[in-house]
Amino acid sequence: MSALSSAKPSRALYWPVQARRNIGVRSLFVVVLAFLIAYGVLFPGLFTAAGFAKFTQSWFPLALVAMAQAILMLTGGISLAIGASVSLGAVIAATTMAGPLGVAGGAAAVALAGLGIGAATGFIVVRLRLPAIVVTLAGSFIIGGAALLILPRPGGSIPAWLSDLLAGDTPAAFVLLVMIVLLWKLYLATPLGLSLYAAGENPVGAYRSGVPVDAARVAAYAISGLLSTGAGLFVAAQTGSGDPVIGTAFTLNSIAAAVLGGIGFLGGQGTMRGALAGSLLLSLMISVMFFLGFTPVAQYVAQGLIIIGAVAIPQFRKVQP
Repeated sequence: MSALSSAKPSRALYWPVQARRNIGVRSLFVVVLAFLIAYGVLFPGLFTAAGFAKFTQSWFPLALVAMAQAILMLTGGISLAIGASVSLGAVIAATTMAGPLGVAGGAAAVALAGLGIGAATGFIVVRLRLPAIVVTLAGSFIIGGAALLILPRPGGSIPAWLSDLLAGDTPAAFVLLVMIVLLWKLYLATPLGLSLYAAGENPVGAYRSGVPVDAARVAAYAISGLLSTGAGLFVAAQTGSGDPVIGTAFTLNSIAAAVLGGIGFLGGQGTMRGALAGSLLLSLMISVMFFLGFTPVAQYVAQGLIIIGAVAIPQFRKVQP
């Protein structure tokens, strides 16, 4: 009887918590579906294998950086160094994979760079109690400078077979994204994964309850760095070379995608599927406006208005009695 009575309150608490984390996500999925239908009408090739592969390739880097930003925002953090990390991953891949290290060695170098930079950033933010926005802003200059030192101008190369595999006519990007989402689900089942929301929502209470708040935050920064440099590797495979400033736009886009997906700035609110949906909406908006013949200026204005609307509507609903 005692087991049953304790299970009932747990189940009763589960759904309100999930509903709070998913504020705005259901309406976001409706908007994403509308844009997906519009994209399919404007570009019927989307429903072919090659068209689907190309679309997922254009979305994949944005999906990765949205996840990289979302995992930090869930813990109450943020990163302004994601764009620079994307550039660093691209130049490391372009300067190592065609050399003695080969593809495996180059991929390992990209992964180690992302994990190391992310963990170091997390350690500084968590242990020295410095504001994440200041640390990552400073980090963006350092990481960007390192990318320029490695490759001062666009160049290097990626083995042709790898570019064909990742950016050819096969849906490799979609398969990779599904695998990453499955790994995310597995991570959420670990002690560090379970601590993410507690670390962002009520860090003091979580700490007093024995939750490894600091370790969860440092791990979040390390994973964020890994996802960011991984996005850079993919971008380099798409272009066949490295560019030390190619990731600049990804910083703001990652924040926009996460906020669109319902991730709160104060931590503990939102889900990763929401962040992925936000990145998908951004990618679809850009493609639909391109097919409709919007000028670049009009695209920026329309994109900004849609983002403000998508963020504001759930807030209006929350304040209504």
